[in-house]
Amino acid sequence: MDIILSTSVFIFLGIAVLTDLSAHRISNVLVLAGLASAIVIQSWVSGFSGVTVWLTGLIVGFLIFLPFYAFAGMAAGDVKLMAMVGSFLGPASVLWAAAFSLMAGSVLGVLVLLYKKQLFRFLQRCWAMASLRAYIDPAADDAARQRFPYAIAILFGSLISVYFNLASVGG
Repeated sequence: MDIILSTSVFIFLGIAVLTDLSAHRISNVLVLAGLASAIVIQSWVSGFSGVTVWLTGLIVGFLIFLPFYAFAGMAAGDVKLMAMVGSFLGPASVLWAAAFSLMAGSVLGVLVLLYKKQLFRFLQRCWAMASLRAYIDPAADDAARQRFPYAIAILFGSLISVYFNLASVGG
């Protein structure tokens, strides 16, 4: 993977993290600017095959997070952000970035629950839903009702993916 592509995606992800933390949303303008930058860089680095990598990475990144949005487990901005990441990283690397992002999101979620002293309450609710085979609304003061800036997890997952990609190429 080209250093220009990885540096560029992390600039956009850094901005996304800042806006997700401050406004609890990821701007469509930011995602579109990232997509435009990615197609320019991909085509500059690899010619027409770069455009193919851009498009397939975008599609894979979008489709891999789409089910989480469909079942209300993730916001639309997070899905679009992963599509943007895919346009920079390509289809194979975005699969790894998504997998590592889901792991990072899980760890961050558990840390939030521990910090708010709600892990046991969360586990009780999950056990009750599994036993009843029905959804149970979280309480009004429950951490599950609060917005989670998932751009942080996408940033960490992408960093890990790029690190392993660069390590395998270099060694």
